[in-house]
Amino acid sequence: MAKASFTLPNGTVVQVEGTTEEIQRLLEFYGGKSTRPGEIKPARRAARKNKVASATESSEVDFARIVNLAKDCDEADKIETKILDRSSQVDRTLLPLYIVYEYLGNAFGLTSGEITKVTTDLGIPISQPNASSTLSGTASRYVIGDKVKKKGQPVRYKLSRRGVKYIKAVLEGIEGED
Repeated sequence: MAKASFTLPNGTVVQVEGTTEEIQRLLEFYGGKSTRPGEIKPARRAARKNKVASATESSEVDFARIVNLAKDCDEADKIETKILDRSSQVDRTLLPLYIVYEYLGNAFGLTSGEITKVTTDLGIPISQPNASSTLSGTASRYVIGDKVKKKGQPVRYKLSRRGVKYIKAVLEGIEGED
């Protein structure tokens, strides 16, 4: 009697005993892959790898650096008087994206949750749902998302050329520019 184990296309592992002809017929019928004892099986799903990758992307964002740049950059006085001291939610939501664009070389996008963390650290807290609805609504003409917005899926936003022009106009005190 021969022994064999194989994996069915749905992922079920089957162990059989019988003659080699019987085992061969089963393998042909089910189209499984034969594995020998001690053989390492490949990972079943690549989805886990994607979840790990998205988790590491968000850990690369240095919130303290963005906050410090907003407080210590050349435009810090203008940022304080024209954005932080005013109540425009669009301007406050776009500020972290502007800092990333202007002082960090537009190296990465920010999610609405990350924007919430930065604005909270700046002392102008915007809740995550408000930041999300602002980015997909009023401020949508100033940002570019990396994918279509779906419930439960974070979208990384970057400032568009139009958004850069708008924020610079706000900092210069020019009304009605976009």
